[in-house]
Amino acid sequence: MGSVYTVGQINGYIKNMFMQDFVLNKVSISGEISNLKYHTSGHIYFTLKDSDSTMAAVMFASNRHTGLDFKMENGNKVIVTGTISVYERDGKYQIYAKKIEKSGDGELYLRFERLKKELEEMGMFATEYKKPVKKINQRIGIVTAKTGAAIQDIINISTRRNPYVQLYLYPAIVQGRYAAHSIERGIKKLDSMNLDVIIVGRGGGSLEDLFAFNEEVVARAIFNCNTPVISAVGHETDFTIADFVADMRAPTPSAAAELAVMDVSILESCIDGYKKQYADIMSDKIYRLRNELEHKQLKLSHLSPSNMLNERRMYVQSLSDRLDVLMKNRLDSKRQELVLLSERLNGLSPLRKLSEGYAVVEDKNGNTISSVNNITKGDRLNIHMADGMIEATVDDKHNIKRSNRHGKDN
Repeated sequence: MGSVYTVGQINGYIKNMFMQDFVLNKVSISGEISNLKYHTSGHIYFTLKDSDSTMAAVMFASNRHTGLDFKMENGNKVIVTGTISVYERDGKYQIYAKKIEKSGDGELYLRFERLKKELEEMGMFATEYKKPVKKINQRIGIVTAKTGAAIQDIINISTRRNPYVQLYLYPAIVQGRYAAHSIERGIKKLDSMNLDVIIVGRGGGSLEDLFAFNEEVVARAIFNCNTPVISAVGHETDFTIADFVADMRAPTPSAAAELAVMDVSILESCIDGYKKQYADIMSDKIYRLRNELEHKQLKLSHLSPSNMLNERRMYVQSLSDRLDVLMKNRLDSKRQELVLLSERLNGLSPLRKLSEGYAVVEDKNGNTISSVNNITKGDRLNIHMADGMIEATVDDKHNIKRSNRHGKDN
């Protein structure tokens, strides 16, 4: 058995599929109203039907003031524009209406759809033909009525965001029989003035009121315009052919002014931010270069002839000091040896023996007499003492008998 899902999971999955479908997210359906109910909450519930089928529909109170301008009754033939989605609790799909028009307006809508399809096939909506709109614009053209909320909103917002901006108004007719050609002339006139951007639009209204912006002459004028064009027609939910052809769409004229005119305070804040950023970068660079310079100065100082000479002098002085210490130690060592040798020599000196009462006896030839056996009676002897010499004659001699280690006398 495969995976098992709950009813809620399946309904949620189906709803998600509906939400991802491009067609179902904005669709217009024609039909007849039945089962109409105005709820106390302000919502409108009804059924949209034709000869073959029926569909549940609802318009929430929040959409009534912008999407419905007549009192609906059962039997009315209408075109409902909105989104088709699933009501998960009941597992039923319905259309959530954002705009409801009488069937008379439906003919205009069909014209709109036919022209939209034709121009789209010609490539006039293609992204590659869209000109970029600069963020900072100084000279701005406006094609709209000279009176009304649209021009006032554009002027107020533009001058508030940038008091130095230059606005050029072409007072066009924006509704009625001559509106489309008036808008076309305005676009062409402002395009010849080398402006930064052109705003084309008007305030909200019914499909019939806005239909001048669905005419082919206006679409071609926008497409052929060398100056970037911002379309700002009606309310946020209103879409016209001009919106698709223009280089940028704004949901309202006020929004168009915000897109075309850079807020000077934001620009100044950005400039201040860049100043601080550049100051920090320069400060860091100066600090880094200063450290690098000090390092190179230290290295240069270390490698300079005078520094090398000083180092050699210090090295020679160090060797000299070591030599002095070695010589002193060597002399002290030799002096100690000399003292020891002197003491040993002094201990072995005949003079020292003589000074202790000993004497050296020599015969007349200067030979040392070391035994009585070497002299005879009457020999002349020289007796050397510490302080002089005595001449003597041998009157007699006596041998001293010593016992050997065996106890025998010699």
